[in-house]
Amino acid sequence: MELVSVAALTADHVIGDDGELPWPSIPADKEQYRARIADAPVILGRRTFESMLDDLPGAAQIVLSRSDRTFEVDTAVHAAGVDESVEIAADRGADTAYVIGGAGIYELFQPHLDRMLLSRVPGEYEGDSYYPAFDESAWTLASETEYEGFTLEEWVRSERRP
Repeated sequence: MELVSVAALTADHVIGDDGELPWPSIPADKEQYRARIADAPVILGRRTFESMLDDLPGAAQIVLSRSDRTFEVDTAVHAAGVDESVEIAADRGADTAYVIGGAGIYELFQPHLDRMLLSRVPGEYEGDSYYPAFDESAWTLASETEYEGFTLEEWVRSERRP
């Protein structure tokens, strides 16, 4: 199972502010993001899941939560941690699962990721949620693609994960 983190962030790793994106909407980023994860399971935290209820991403949502165990959405299932999330995705026949946040979920999965797809948003924005710092020496920047309003970076782990 390949685990891929997908996030939009600033140079100082800001990803959110009070549950919202701190920058104006970037349609090209949302379009490439949604197309990439459309047919795959996504792994996300409960608060991120709840913030997306009107337009859920992915073919299935694997929701990590300490409190909620059931959800009123047919495509959503609870998981207690990394191993159970991977097991659920594999049971659904997936080769890839996308980790889509929030900050605590990104942090939890960071040691287990195979790839990161990071949309780098220019500018400085205040925020209260951050993408975790990572040791660039353990990763290879495989590609950079310029879009209107952001640059998409693809990072591939160059060292074996635990």
